[in-house]
Amino acid sequence: MANTLQRALRATMARRFSTQALVETKPGEIGMVSGIPQEHLRRRVVIYSPARTASQQGSGKVGRWKINFLSTQKWENPLMGWTSTGDPYAHVGDSALTFDSAEAAKAFAEKHGWEYSVKKRHTPLLKVKSYADNFKWKGFPKPAEE
Repeated sequence: MANTLQRALRATMARRFSTQALVETKPGEIGMVSGIPQEHLRRRVVIYSPARTASQQGSGKVGRWKINFLSTQKWENPLMGWTSTGDPYAHVGDSALTFDSAEAAKAFAEKHGWEYSVKKRHTPLLKVKSYADNFKWKGFPKPAEE
C-alpha cells in the first residue's frame, strides 16, 4: 500500500514539473498576464554595466549588468527639496534587476516587451604602477627656460 502511494505521488510530481507542463511564451506576453497596468507595458529601459565607485577597491560587482527604467515623471518636492516621482518602477532597476550578462538582460527585457538600448561597457585603462617609482632616478632636472 505504501509503495503504491509513493509511486502515485512520484507520478504526480513528475507531471507537475515536467517540460510538457511549461507554457511557451512569446516576447512581450509576460507583461500582459502579470497584471501590470497598460501604460507600463511599453517601457523603455537601458541595459548597462555600472562602473566601480571611487571608493570600491574590490571586484565583487564588476562585470554585472543592470536594467534601469527611463522615467520622465519626476519633480522636486517643494517642502524638502527631494526629487519625487510618480513612476512605480523608478528605483526597481537599481536594486533588483541585476544580470550576469548583457544577453540575459536583453532576453529579460524582450520577454517583458520592453524596448531597450544597451550602453557599451566602459573598461578603464589601468597603468602599471609601483611604489618604488616614486623614488626612481629620473635624470637631472631640466633647466628653466626664460
